[in-house]
Amino acid sequence: MNPFSKLFAALASMLVVPAAVAGVYPQCPFDIEAAGITHDTDAATGLTLHSRQVGAGTAGDPQHRQVCVHVVAGDGWQVLGDGRQSYGFGFAPAEGKDEEVMINGIANAKFPAPTLTFREGDEVWLSLTNVGMIHRPDLFDQHSVHWHGYPQASAIFDGVPQGSATVQMGSTFTYYYKVNDPGTFMWHCHVEATEHMEMGMLGMLNVLPRQDGSAMTDAAAAKTFTQFAYNDGDGSTGYDRAFTLQMGAVDSNFHELHELVQPLPFLELKGDFTQINGRGYPMTTLENPADMPQAPDAPALSQQLHAVLRATAGERVLLRLSNLSVDAYYTFTALGLPMRIVGRGAAIARGPGGQSWAHDTASVTLGGGDGIDLLIDTRGKPPGTYYLYTTNLNLLSNGAGEDRGGLMTTFVLQ
Repeated sequence: MNPFSKLFAALASMLVVPAAVAGVYPQCPFDIEAAGITHDTDAATGLTLHSRQVGAGTAGDPQHRQVCVHVVAGDGWQVLGDGRQSYGFGFAPAEGKDEEVMINGIANAKFPAPTLTFREGDEVWLSLTNVGMIHRPDLFDQHSVHWHGYPQASAIFDGVPQGSATVQMGSTFTYYYKVNDPGTFMWHCHVEATEHMEMGMLGMLNVLPRQDGSAMTDAAAAKTFTQFAYNDGDGSTGYDRAFTLQMGAVDSNFHELHELVQPLPFLELKGDFTQINGRGYPMTTLENPADMPQAPDAPALSQQLHAVLRATAGERVLLRLSNLSVDAYYTFTALGLPMRIVGRGAAIARGPGGQSWAHDTASVTLGGGDGIDLLIDTRGKPPGTYYLYTTNLNLLSNGAGEDRGGLMTTFVLQ
């Protein structure tokens, strides 16, 4: 962390109000430290979902979970594809209790935000603590959580500042969701949306269907599955493994001007460092966290998610693919691998009457905020390394000076 940021971190730690009179208090309907509570921690990101089962498990009272999760919003740094450090805003798992959350969250933003995974039927309490911008003490930006594509958000929990609650620096707000629809969603800050999203406040959010856990045979594939993208009723969205790839970009000039406290050129926004899961190729393929460079001013690794897909020959893979760029369309392909679209916009590929429009394709094109569910069937494919990349060849670079970068990763078939 540079001396400027160290100074403000030290001041923040000295000015912490004792927990007896103030603190960070996320809301949850149960004591997360009580016996019988399940704690699911993502090994890559450190995000923990605390849950308990409720309900009798009958048709009239289906068993469901109550889930609590706590995240922070602030600023931090990432490493671009050419090795440069870049300043940004982002989300991260909350660490510690009360004032510890504020101290641990300083400069600790993650790129992308941790992926959230819920189940259809869950009741979710998602708490957001705004730890402030340690590198930009001139800013007093509020933050929010907007669940992109979620159809039943009540106004106060939607995250759009014109009609919803937003979170001031040093404050915590808890969002409530009743999760009724499975699919591939996204979450992001909706305060000064273009700026905060460009700066990195973006993440994936997946909802698993009730059908998961039941054995169902897809007649076309002559194979039985227990995991599904949607409640299809016929096994057609079944898969053996699932991966999430978030496509996006960094406008390095915009980020640099932000760090230097200069006017921001919104009309000139154009990502020059395209990324998958917050990294440009070849960093997308660094599976060992120790191999991924850490930004010098970041207190910990900020780009935790690699983008390598691994499967065994014969398996069917679900690829949850999204475009979270604020300025560009991307076309994506998997060289030598068959792709089948089974969902789009967090909805199964079926019309109002139930007619399927699922189809095979050689490539998909996504606009900003667009999500697609793809099945990749590896039956009959020889083991080896396959490449997934954008066909927008100008985006296969890390900035202007380095080719063979950007939106590309590998699919390793064993």
